[in-house]
Amino acid sequence: MNVSCVDPLRDVRWLELLQQRPSSVFHSPSWLQVLADTYGLEAEGYLLTGENGEIQAGLPACRVVDIKRERLVTLPFSDYCDPLVDDVTHWNYLVEAVVQSQCPLAIRCLHNDIPLGDPRFRRTNQAKWHGLDLRPDIDSLWNQLDGSARRAVRKAQQEGVIVRRADDKRDLRDFYLLHMGVRKQKYQMLAQPYRFFEKIWQHFIECDHGVLLVAMRGNDLIAGTLFLEWMDGLYYKFNASLPAQLQLRANDLLTWEGIQFAKSRGLTHLDFGLSDWDQDGLLRYKRKYATVEKTITFLRSDRADRPASDAEQHIRRLLPQLTRLFTDQSVPNEVTEKASDALYRYFIE
Repeated sequence: MNVSCVDPLRDVRWLELLQQRPSSVFHSPSWLQVLADTYGLEAEGYLLTGENGEIQAGLPACRVVDIKRERLVTLPFSDYCDPLVDDVTHWNYLVEAVVQSQCPLAIRCLHNDIPLGDPRFRRTNQAKWHGLDLRPDIDSLWNQLDGSARRAVRKAQQEGVIVRRADDKRDLRDFYLLHMGVRKQKYQMLAQPYRFFEKIWQHFIECDHGVLLVAMRGNDLIAGTLFLEWMDGLYYKFNASLPAQLQLRANDLLTWEGIQFAKSRGLTHLDFGLSDWDQDGLLRYKRKYATVEKTITFLRSDRADRPASDAEQHIRRLLPQLTRLFTDQSVPNEVTEKASDALYRYFIE
């Protein structure tokens, strides 16, 4: 067995691995390119090959070097990113090579349980995940929705809400401002910088590997959902809506339109992504549509996981303070947006 580190954006063997193993959008070259273009994060693709050079397993990671500490993350700003391995022996070969630099490794696992049994890793957090099997016909999908979801879709239609595909980056900008406003006002959190969404537009939407659906009432954009497409799946990545217009139930109509869009593309599953355990409203919403609920497990290797330095402890205290400061309702949105652009990279764990 041999482990080599390749450039997953340029080495064709990485794409070969993704076609051989069940993979997600977060393994895709397009997603890795978004991270590189936005934050300068260069992904490393670790490939395990056999005697004849055949690919056995793989793992993507970004090496993050900042004021906190050097670490490997699979992958930053990704809901999950399972190791592409189906054998414990192959996993041991792979992980030994990856962590031999004495650099802590963080992984988020959803579909692969092999790392969960590895004593070299400890669990640091968990989150919920929901998915929808799209293989039934559209009528069956409609009938299996929770009754409250069907009523909400009908209400949005009766209220004159219209869903359309985003035409250009003006729609993207309007959606971003809506998204940033929800993050600021409802959660007192910073949003990803706008350039992150621009790169998603460039590497997914413009390449016909995703769609931004916007809900309109008259000339007003009142909600939107950004979907990414990879292989046979559609990924519900970002959603935002005007708090004052929630009673119109535009979000439910957006989700139903997203399901129909996925069916029109011949896709077989809809990934509703990560939800924190304490997001009760979001969990109830996704459960109206999902047929599968699972747990995302956050793991971190104990190797070289030294105590936090004074500088790291300081920045960990400082970031929440800066977030509260820049998301205060008295701060102009223009300033909040600039803070996102300057600070968001430092939220990588």
